[in-house]
Amino acid sequence: MNNIRSNPRCLYNNSFSGFIIDPEMSILGMLCERYHGASLTTARESWKAEIDIMKSTVFSYEDDRGRIIFEYDIPRLGKRIDVVLLYKGIIFCIEFKVGEANILEADVDQVLDYALDLKNFHKFSQNNLIVPILVATKYKSCSSVVQMSVYDDRVVNPLVTGEEHLFSLIDAVLKKFPNEPDIDTNWIISPYAPTPTIIEAARSLYENHSVEDITRHEADKVSTDRTIAYILKVIKESKEQQKKSICFVTGVPGAGKTLVGLDVAVKQTYQGHDDPVEDEGAVYLSGNGPLVAVLTEALAQDNYKKCRERKEKKKITDSRREVSKSIQIIHRYRDIMLAKIKNPVENGILEIDPEKAIRMERAGFGEVEHVAIFDEAQRSWTHKRLSDYLKRGGTYGNKLKVPNFPMSEAAFLIWSLDQREDWATIVCLVGGGQEINTGEAGISEWIKAVNEQFSHWEVHISPKLTEAEYAEGKVNELLEDNHNVKYSEDLHLGVSLRSYRAEKVSAFVHSLLTFDDNASKIYDEIKDRYPIVLTRDMDKARRWLHEKVRGTERTGVLVTKEAARFKPLAIHILPSDVENAVHWFLEDKADTRSSNYLEDAATEIQVQGLELDYTCVLWDADMRCENGEWHYYSFNGNTKWNEQKGNTESNQEKIKYMLNAYRVLLTRARAGMIICVPEGNPNKTPSGFWEDSTRLPEYYDGTYKYLKSIGIEEI
Repeated sequence: MNNIRSNPRCLYNNSFSGFIIDPEMSILGMLCERYHGASLTTARESWKAEIDIMKSTVFSYEDDRGRIIFEYDIPRLGKRIDVVLLYKGIIFCIEFKVGEANILEADVDQVLDYALDLKNFHKFSQNNLIVPILVATKYKSCSSVVQMSVYDDRVVNPLVTGEEHLFSLIDAVLKKFPNEPDIDTNWIISPYAPTPTIIEAARSLYENHSVEDITRHEADKVSTDRTIAYILKVIKESKEQQKKSICFVTGVPGAGKTLVGLDVAVKQTYQGHDDPVEDEGAVYLSGNGPLVAVLTEALAQDNYKKCRERKEKKKITDSRREVSKSIQIIHRYRDIMLAKIKNPVENGILEIDPEKAIRMERAGFGEVEHVAIFDEAQRSWTHKRLSDYLKRGGTYGNKLKVPNFPMSEAAFLIWSLDQREDWATIVCLVGGGQEINTGEAGISEWIKAVNEQFSHWEVHISPKLTEAEYAEGKVNELLEDNHNVKYSEDLHLGVSLRSYRAEKVSAFVHSLLTFDDNASKIYDEIKDRYPIVLTRDMDKARRWLHEKVRGTERTGVLVTKEAARFKPLAIHILPSDVENAVHWFLEDKADTRSSNYLEDAATEIQVQGLELDYTCVLWDADMRCENGEWHYYSFNGNTKWNEQKGNTESNQEKIKYMLNAYRVLLTRARAGMIICVPEGNPNKTPSGFWEDSTRLPEYYDGTYKYLKSIGIEEI
């Protein structure tokens, strides 16, 4: 291995001898310069101790055969290992707890997780011995037994030690395992590849349909089966004919696009066998952090429960790790390929840097998966948003800056799969009218990328993609000169699995938001099977929801992220981190963090792609019906609402997102919903001024009257 000190995969790496002669402050400076994350001060103090401990530890092994790596990144998991030692065929995975005198189970689990992540994801670690070591620096004892785990996976049971015994512990490992095969010289830039076991939890999802919190399957699923069969046929033909293909799947809200994506991933990976088919796996990707977090945790808990019932020894962390092999956040997947490019980019052309990547026999410089499934593809980033993000060094993990990045996220993701030298298939799952964040490109960016840069890719497309809610109805225009396009009705999911009592809920919501005269007619058709009611009182809304839900059914309050005057109604906005979303969606009704408590309201960002049984949509003054049309307002944070006029392109984009936010919220319920439009505050002070000028009745009355005019029953 070359003595390269910097690499996109880590903050510092060097040979043992190079590390020993490097001044401590020089190493610390490199770590600080390349670090990208919170609490740099805390990290700096820990690094000082780690550098000192590791210098004294490897001093006796001063030779170029050993290598030390600080802060090694596992990009798909968003984790970094404190220190990795590569020596005499053994991979030492070391986690430090500086200043700690006690050994905690959670810390032991953490270092074991890192070791297993390397075993499961890191191609050049799969055949080598991996030794996880927890170093609580003030701990006065040390592990006395070094032995393999009972799983026979070439991972040693976790070892624990204080700083004074670390050298002797490593020495004991080296003596116990003296004849290990060499580690690949390109270990640090190894491709990430799943091992021959894919998650049992995902398979259980389709065999037993047991994760009801996320994947209720009470509707006729002929439509999803037909779509899955078509996609698998495209994948098969792509392999047989050694070509590249992309499929665009459309669907009404709740139609099962996510289920289709997960099912294709499982079926393609197993292909009817008990074990995965080598080098033909598929990966499900989403840019929706809450969706990935909630799906992963739900499947992991389900898997963990089943294993416990079968008396299998398993930890919940094992189940989470297995699930994360095939359900991943798209940004981390993207960053794997970013780490391979020549930087800075020259002449607007992306090129692979051979110093940073390994060319595989069939995969080329691409990722190992032949098949990548992108959920909510319409939410991929525009060129400007991605370029600005990378310009300031915004990648996960390391401070990697890429100035003048030339592609949108859609184009870059296609480019990444195009690096394969054999075949590849991309599946884009597309929700219409659901772009809800600034910088989300919509589906037109994918079409433009195919037309302009990847015209050799065969395009399979749903005819519904030509409708107005997708790419502003411009798909026909965008594709008119592309002769490599095939249309198929099989790529549209027209039946909502979420609203299992009424297939027309999404049509009703679309009509409501567009002032379509058919809204009243559709409401009359669905109201008996799928109740939609109106109120102006949050207490009444809560009572209605509590009366509706039974057993383990879920309910919750939803607001838009632009909503601002909800505190007077005793509603708190759910914090934006994904852990809160996991608790909100998955904890039972006895837990105050649960959505069922009706205290924390989730926004469109947290609920897109997910669902509840019954919902309350709390309609604030951010979108108001005035004179038969919607008007849009943003709160200035203290005293007033400012109207958003569509007089600039950015304002038009924001208005579109605000409308789509309500489209998302109004389509989250499986069984029924209540819409609460507050009355506002009509009171005045003794001196004649409004008691609360931010909640005037006129801000809400127009919306209430419009919804009432449709015929929605008021309680």
